[in-house]
Amino acid sequence: MARVKINASICTGCRNCEVICSLHHFKEANPMKSRIKIYQDADQRINIPIISGPFTEAQCTNKTIKTFGDLEIDGCALCPVSSCPSRHIFTDPETGVSLKCDMCGEDPPDPMCVKSCHIGALTLVDDIE
Repeated sequence: MARVKINASICTGCRNCEVICSLHHFKEANPMKSRIKIYQDADQRINIPIISGPFTEAQCTNKTIKTFGDLEIDGCALCPVSSCPSRHIFTDPETGVSLKCDMCGEDPPDPMCVKSCHIGALTLVDDIE
């Protein structure tokens, strides 16, 4: 089974992946409707792509601080859960429907976010890696 591997250390924050995802699924360039979001911390100059995961009705009980080198980030900001009571980062703003990555519905998968990432921060790998 394939998955999208994220290399945040080389992500430039261009947000092409957000735009191409919304274009593919909704035929409009609207990053608010994307199944991938870029967490940006301008002060620390870090960009972290986050791909939406499954929907949950329960609020997380494991809110922790994630450490990347010297940078500490609230784990809730990096959570891939599509929708939870704490936040709705992966929810269609017009319908309220949770948005989960479906690998662009391809078999074999060929996600548009990977195709649009010319820097290589997003790659398709076998789940075995």
